[in-house]
Amino acid sequence: MKQKTKRHTDPALAQARREQVLAAAADCFRRKGYHGAGMAEISKTAGMSAGHIYNYFTNKEAIIESIIERDMEEMFSIFQEFEDMPGDLVTILLDGLDHAVERHTDIDQGALNLEMLAEAARNNKVASLLHATDVLARERMRQLLVGERGPLKDIADDELTGRIDVMFAMIGGLLLRKMLNPDLDQQAVLKALRPTMKTLLLPFA
Repeated sequence: MKQKTKRHTDPALAQARREQVLAAAADCFRRKGYHGAGMAEISKTAGMSAGHIYNYFTNKEAIIESIIERDMEEMFSIFQEFEDMPGDLVTILLDGLDHAVERHTDIDQGALNLEMLAEAARNNKVASLLHATDVLARERMRQLLVGERGPLKDIADDELTGRIDVMFAMIGGLLLRKMLNPDLDQQAVLKALRPTMKTLLLPFA
């Protein structure tokens, strides 16, 4: 009991252990799927006992929830970087496409995302988390586009909603294209994507 209390009195160590478990679980989910990766496999990959893992996560569902939350935090930090950068917001967003394309054509990360989506089809709690994450992401994009420096302050709300959905669909759909076409040329995609995205980011004439 004392060991457990000592472990949790050091927030930095506890966070490092949590990240160690999340990294191991993500690797297991990618290789064996959510249902194929048991806690024994995760603990072996993490290099710690299953009992130790249960000090930080009650079950596999709690682990996948934390992976989703971590991805959301990363996404929001990117939005914040866009907002904090000086200059024309459209140019900033278009420049950010390089990172977006690279991230959404990463097969390792993509396999994990597909596994989470597959689990969402069976697990209402995971589905709710992914839905909530998407709602927050679209709202954050909306805030950027209609904010003080936003290029789309004056368009109708339903049109803005449609544009954001199309933007997200184009970026999110890159994973499927990469899965089906492993030889996908990222530079060719960017060359086609930039003018298309620019059209969506500016008022129609």
